[in-house]
Amino acid sequence: MRRHNKRILKQYRKDLRKNLTPAEAFLWTKLQRKQLDGRKFRRQHSIDNFIVDFYCASEKLIIELDGQVHFNAVAQEKDYFRTQHLEGLGLTVLRFENRMVFENLASVLQEIRERFG
Repeated sequence: MRRHNKRILKQYRKDLRKNLTPAEAFLWTKLQRKQLDGRKFRRQHSIDNFIVDFYCASEKLIIELDGQVHFNAVAQEKDYFRTQHLEGLGLTVLRFENRMVFENLASVLQEIRERFG
């Protein structure tokens, strides 16, 4: 069974890549082209039926950026179950608020680096 980048989600992934949030676009400038310690990241990568913001296959690392839409009980419950599912696959999920990317990028990048094996 195919887990990564299911064909049925291809157009949705493409649309999300064309319409990154400002925080996603800013962080992507630091992750693309193996800029962060030579690790390859993909943006808007699907795993099962979830599309994650950033994924590094070599590290089995997912990075999720959370904006205002994530700050309510329903969204937080969905995020919790999504994280549980992905971690159940042996993946690590890191979550950052959008504002952290803009206000403290160095610590965000350091926290990502600390997850590298």
